[in-house]
Amino acid sequence: MLCAVAVTHPVDRLIERYGADTVTEAMRPLLTDERIARIETVLDARLDGVTVALENLHDPHNGAAAIRSLEAVGLTTLHVVEQVEKFSFSPAVTVGCEKWIDIRRHKHVTACAGVLKDAGYQLYAACPDGDCGLDEVAVNRPVCVVFGNEHQGLTERARGLCDRRLAVSMHGFTQSFNLSVSVAVTIHRLAERRRAILGRPGDIDRQKRALLRARWYAHGVRGAEAIIARHVSEQTRQVCTN
Repeated sequence: MLCAVAVTHPVDRLIERYGADTVTEAMRPLLTDERIARIETVLDARLDGVTVALENLHDPHNGAAAIRSLEAVGLTTLHVVEQVEKFSFSPAVTVGCEKWIDIRRHKHVTACAGVLKDAGYQLYAACPDGDCGLDEVAVNRPVCVVFGNEHQGLTERARGLCDRRLAVSMHGFTQSFNLSVSVAVTIHRLAERRRAILGRPGDIDRQKRALLRARWYAHGVRGAEAIIARHVSEQTRQVCTN
C-alpha cells in the first residue's frame, strides 16, 4: 500500500504515548475558558472532506500562502509532492499557522494519488483547459484539488491520475491567477459548498477531533511533556491508593 510521510507535530509523540484524552486532561487546567471555547469552535468547523495537493511547488511564498489559506478556510490537511524539489514555505508568511494543519509529504505524485484514492477522495486537476467549474465539483464525497508547479503547471502524469480537470472561471483579460490565489479561491468555494451539503460547519469524526484537541491544547505550553508525565503519575498513584 502506498503511504505518505506526515510532518510530525512536536506533541504527537506525547499523544501516541499517553493517549489524546490523557494529554487533554493534563493540559486543560492551563487553558482559559475562552481559549477552550475557541478551540471547540474551530474544531466544529474543521473539514477533512476538502483538501489540496501541490505538485513540485517551487516558491516558498506560494507554499506559505497556500498553508495559510487552508488553515483559515478550516481544512485539516495539505498534501505535497516532492518529486523535483523539497516543499518549503516562508515562516514570515505563515506566522505559525502551519502548526494547526497536517502537511503530508509524498515522493511521487503516483503515491500521493494512491493515498488519496484509497481514502475515498475524488481527484480534480486544476488546469486552464478544465471542463469542470467549481460549482460542478461533487462535494458530497471527499475531494482533493491537485495544483501544479508555478511555471510548468501539472505534469501529464498528475493529470492522468486525476478523475476530472477543474478550471477556475475568469472574466478579465488576465488568463490565470497566481497559484496561491487559485488555491484560496478554489478551497473557499468548495468548503462553502461542502458545508452547505453537510448542513453543519465541519465533518471530522470523533477520533480526529480528540487528536486535534489534544494537539492544540498542548501547543505552545512549555514543559508539556513534564506536565503530562506528572499528571499520569498522579493518576497512577490515586489508582494504587484506592
